[in-house]
Amino acid sequence: MKKILFICTGNYYRSRFSEYFFNDLAGKKGIKWEADSRGLNVRPESGNVGAISREVIKALKPLGIQIDSASLREPMQVKKTDLENADYVVAVDEVAHRPLMESQFPEWVDKIEYWLVKDLDESPDEPPLVQLQNKIELLLKKLD
Repeated sequence: MKKILFICTGNYYRSRFSEYFFNDLAGKKGIKWEADSRGLNVRPESGNVGAISREVIKALKPLGIQIDSASLREPMQVKKTDLENADYVVAVDEVAHRPLMESQFPEWVDKIEYWLVKDLDESPDEPPLVQLQNKIELLLKKLD
């Protein structure tokens, strides 16, 4: 089983949605990849409440994706070993995440893929989770 790592800022909204959506879709399509997620700036004072954004749980339900509360974990800061153990790494917002990668993991900056999916509060034209769904569906076609 190959591993993909989705990275966002707080490992609370975009990367967590990506992890659950990717794993569900890959499983349904029989694609032998497994996703995990981490954040580049996970901080308790960020204002994030709980282990995962309620918006993520709300968006996954109509897609038939249930989150098992027993397997739910708190947001996690990305470590070098996370990058090393992944076969493919995606940072979901190049503008925000490339500088963080440069400061924390300079040797990885050009080894990962960057998308341009803004956070919920940045008023994107298309909702971030819809953008992620579309990008993940395209990515799975590429990985299959």
